[in-house]
Amino acid sequence: MNNLKEILSKANRIDMFSPYFFLPFILILYFFVSLFDFHRFEQFRISESIWPAVILALVCYYIGVYIIDKLKWIIPSFGLSFWGKYVVHFVVFLTLLGLASFLMILFSGGLGISDESNRRNLSPKLYFFSQLLWFGVLLLLSYKMILEEKMTLKKAFVYGLIFAAVMFLFLLNGYRTPLIIMLFTGIIIFHYVVKRVKLTWFLSALFIIAVAFSMFGFIRVLTEDLTIESNSREQPNVDLTIEEKAKLLTAEQKVNLTPKWIRAINQESVTGHIVLSTIIEYTKEEDYLKGEIHRGIFNTVLPGEQTSPRMRVTEVVNSIGAEKGKWITRPTRTTTPTFIGQLFLDGGYLLVAIGFLLYGALISLIYNKVKRAGIRSFHAVAYAFVITVFTVSMHTGFLDLIFILMLGFVVIASSIIKIDKPKLQY
Repeated sequence: MNNLKEILSKANRIDMFSPYFFLPFILILYFFVSLFDFHRFEQFRISESIWPAVILALVCYYIGVYIIDKLKWIIPSFGLSFWGKYVVHFVVFLTLLGLASFLMILFSGGLGISDESNRRNLSPKLYFFSQLLWFGVLLLLSYKMILEEKMTLKKAFVYGLIFAAVMFLFLLNGYRTPLIIMLFTGIIIFHYVVKRVKLTWFLSALFIIAVAFSMFGFIRVLTEDLTIESNSREQPNVDLTIEEKAKLLTAEQKVNLTPKWIRAINQESVTGHIVLSTIIEYTKEEDYLKGEIHRGIFNTVLPGEQTSPRMRVTEVVNSIGAEKGKWITRPTRTTTPTFIGQLFLDGGYLLVAIGFLLYGALISLIYNKVKRAGIRSFHAVAYAFVITVFTVSMHTGFLDLIFILMLGFVVIASSIIKIDKPKLQY
């Protein structure tokens, strides 16, 4: 018993949100949980191991973090420090623009939580700009929190209520990603400014949050209107051998032995595992897409009808799934490829290595600036936001132009804001 207490005591002293722990821990946990697949791997007949790509990603990430950490490099200001005093003013402008766009969505009756089809049919431009609302509120509230001379639990509760109100607004749109980013950025700020979050508490909270968001997605699927064509659950009409049909039927029977609500708990990670394995299988048969996925991020803003990167991923994985008699994703839906899958599809192991090396380096550059400036600085907000977005992208991929622009803004803002005398160091 004493040994267990000692182990827990040491674990609770870990800075969970440092570059060395948070993102790698979530990535390992994500794919570990996916191993409890309830026979879904057999159902989709996945054949390629994801672990070489996952291990390579982790190793390269750590190399990026370690090199920058040891060199003590920070993001340079590029001679633009005089713009630093206008950062907050610009964030306020973005917030007001986001509020106007959100109100237009609200009064148009296009809330996604009431109908899944509404969520997919939201005006792309309005939804794009409406996200500036939660982004601006997140930055402004977080920055206000860290500037508090004395942050009490009562003040933290008030800030939490404001966070919750904005999160509820975006809950109405039926999208989970903004909620997760707001939630974890807020937790990281709370950890550094209000009260250190212990590992045991964090793991408990992580489990509750994961189950809550999984059930949110589960209920969203259960309430679909199946009379709408885009909600069709028909499977591909392909000729399978008698043996293949028998194997597919047996696998589906095994899957159905587990109640749907239990399968929903780790549905996202299991699907991510299946998608990544299928992407690896596709590239062996058809070669890499050589930048098509990443070009598609920017092509979506061009005039005319464009195929989004996630829809292209759907086409890729379903080209394999159709041969096996089972769609990986319904053809009318987009597919989250995981960040590893996104990189692998365009350039294989080489691009995975480069991508995670750059991830690690960028996170470490910002973390080093936080260590110089102290946690009561905008740099702490920038770090919390960046590492949260990167961590969420382990599942979603990094394919949304709005998130790329947000990330770019935060990184540039952190680089040009001067380092004052630190009020509080790590």
